[in-house]
Amino acid sequence: MAVTTEDSIVRRSVEVLKDGQAPSGAFIASPNFPTYHYAWLRDGAFCAHALDIAGERASAEAFHGWVARSIEEHRPLIEGAIARIEAGDPPLPEEMPPARYTLDGSLEQHDDEPWPNFQFDGYGMWLWALGEHVDGRGAEPWRDSVELVARYLRATWTLKSFSCWEEFDDGEHASTLGATVAGLTSAATLLRDSAWEEDAGRVREHLLTRFVRDGRFTRGPSDPRTDGSLLWLGVPFGAVALDDARLERTIEAIRRDLYRPGGGVYRYVGDTYYGGGEWILLACSLGWHEARVGNLAAVDTIRDWVRGQAHENGDLPEQVAEHAQTPSMIEPWVERWGPTASPLLWSHAMYVIMDAAARG
Repeated sequence: MAVTTEDSIVRRSVEVLKDGQAPSGAFIASPNFPTYHYAWLRDGAFCAHALDIAGERASAEAFHGWVARSIEEHRPLIEGAIARIEAGDPPLPEEMPPARYTLDGSLEQHDDEPWPNFQFDGYGMWLWALGEHVDGRGAEPWRDSVELVARYLRATWTLKSFSCWEEFDDGEHASTLGATVAGLTSAATLLRDSAWEEDAGRVREHLLTRFVRDGRFTRGPSDPRTDGSLLWLGVPFGAVALDDARLERTIEAIRRDLYRPGGGVYRYVGDTYYGGGEWILLACSLGWHEARVGNLAAVDTIRDWVRGQAHENGDLPEQVAEHAQTPSMIEPWVERWGPTASPLLWSHAMYVIMDAAARG
């Protein structure tokens, strides 16, 4: 993949990502949206990968160093969770290691409206992004942290958790398992130990056994809805091959149910968060997939749509409300948290990744 500085949104995206990186190496989710003044492992993994693609390897390296330091600082918490799970006494969700940290790697202090924080997909995404970063060079100097996170994934993947959208539903989510497959597969390479690939295989088999209905993947085993996060099962997580018929039918369902003809993509039908609009990062995720399967005309449509959503300074928001599913829910969220997050670093990261994939 290659990036070009000829695209003004690519240039602006790299600027936003670097400006949003704290001295610690952490990426703030959105600098202008107080609720997102944390560093999610999930968002940050994609931000680091985008900067790797853009040739900003030092910035990506700083992020991976921050994750490793944060994990080591909270090793007793993670080791304790693993031990309790293995003993058959898993901690309560609020006692589990967090999905996000403060920018200095500390645990957040609960306020009047704490967010659900037991989401282990970000740990799998970090291992995936780290694997892409080192590109076969081994896990040093992150080896101990990689091994701890792999053990944590092996212990937690059967537990019910919150999804990548901070929602519980039935507690089981295909995209979370896809991230776990990617993380354990990466751990096998980083640690040069095929046992982790065997663990990844068990998670993959569970995904294929319980999360397929009518020949396609579903959001959860008891939730037949199509979800935009299912895009990641193929690209980038590699939980299934791109030509797997089950994934192909899933992509067809996403195009049918969630894709707007102009280029935007909903998270899922019935979404009410800020009206349930079209998400930039999911549009780019679909574009990434289309680029990988050679459907470049579709990428062009999505890229043009994303460019059209950029603010005058080139900033990309989290979502746009022009075709909101539940317009009546826009104002309540604005009153609660303010205008939609912009810039969202994850949106910018996905644009860089999609654009590079399309250019080969």
